[in-house]
Amino acid sequence: MTEREARDNILEEVRRYARQFHQKQPWDGRRVPYAGRVYDEREMVNLVDAALEFWLTAGRYTTAFETEFARFLGVDTCLMVNSGSSANLLAFMALTSPLLGEGRVCRGDEVITVAAGFPTTVTPILQYGAVPVFVDISLPSYNVEVSTLEAARSERTKAVVLAHTLGNPFDLGAVCAFCEKYGLWLIEDNCDALGTLYRGRKTGTFGHISTSSFYPPHHMTTGEGGAVCTSHPLLAKILRSLRDWGRDCTCAPGQDGRCGHRFDQQYGALPLGYDHKYVYSHFGYNLKATDLQAAIGLAQLEKLPDFVRRRRENFRFLWERLRPLEDRVILPEAQKDAQPSWFGFLLTCWEKGLRDSVVFALEEKGIQTRPLFAGNLLLHPCFDQMRREKTGWRQVGELPVTNRVLEDTFWVGVSPVLEEEQLTYMADCLIEALGGGFR
Repeated sequence: MTEREARDNILEEVRRYARQFHQKQPWDGRRVPYAGRVYDEREMVNLVDAALEFWLTAGRYTTAFETEFARFLGVDTCLMVNSGSSANLLAFMALTSPLLGEGRVCRGDEVITVAAGFPTTVTPILQYGAVPVFVDISLPSYNVEVSTLEAARSERTKAVVLAHTLGNPFDLGAVCAFCEKYGLWLIEDNCDALGTLYRGRKTGTFGHISTSSFYPPHHMTTGEGGAVCTSHPLLAKILRSLRDWGRDCTCAPGQDGRCGHRFDQQYGALPLGYDHKYVYSHFGYNLKATDLQAAIGLAQLEKLPDFVRRRRENFRFLWERLRPLEDRVILPEAQKDAQPSWFGFLLTCWEKGLRDSVVFALEEKGIQTRPLFAGNLLLHPCFDQMRREKTGWRQVGELPVTNRVLEDTFWVGVSPVLEEEQLTYMADCLIEALGGGFR
């Protein structure tokens, strides 16, 4: 038996195993998750195929995934990383590169963002020593209130870093115009919005850099994993260097001498001809993903258009069923000119104090709920010392909508893991918890 025949036999057994033991089970009538993995034999076959090669680190599957993901999104460069949070770290740190000259973000420079989101959108700004400037959001989009951008800008403003909230894009027309007017960098945190369209174009293609997450609840999964994307050649070079230990060399793992000048160049104060594979142009990291993750990602990417379609259908189902509750809750609305690839269904209670009782009732019935991530990041323990010292960040106004979301908002899932029976149960429980809503 040849190696190829042995491998084919193993992969056929994996297919049989997946069909027999990894079929989706009927709903148990109790638990309704907000999200989950949707996969079949193709992911398992790819995973085992990659494992049999035992390359383990980034290899042929990673190269194929980066190529196909860039093609799907419509960008020149995709670099796979080990998480969406690492993608955000990489994206921001790229803006601090000396290769960007006077336009780079330096310590003490300001970056406009929001407090109503996931912390690792903001964390790299603080850890580097730049100053996040927090502006409010608006309802019912749950995205940046663009009218506050001018007031947030100062002579030290260098960038805008914003996420598309639960699949609903921020006003890209206004934000991009603002960034262009003042020559600011824009990072799109696209982790919750993969497949969203704005004016017919995919989000993740408007900013100088965009980020994606492939954690299991997201639009597609590789287990852990993420990506940074750009069509800016210099940023692509910087991102690759920072991801791969900060090295100047662009050789793939296991490759030597791609540039043809491995031993004949002068770099900094190093001796002439120092091995280019060990020249470092940045203080970098190792944020690479593995071929095992990329193999799963390739199979997931084939399913992604269907995942996006089902998320939209599930969102529409809930919206129609819950529309009579508009006197009790604010229903989510898509940004103008957008077709969101929804990550969740956000609800804000009109009545103060109602959110907690509704969430408790839903959780008691097995329906998973989530707040809008940090709600207001500034009120979390990680900000305690900074709040006391009143240093390290700025905010524009009192952030009233952000604070309202902190107290009155929650969301439920629209993941393709959910079937109509589960969505119906969830809608019925929401109607009951909200007192019928027909007044």
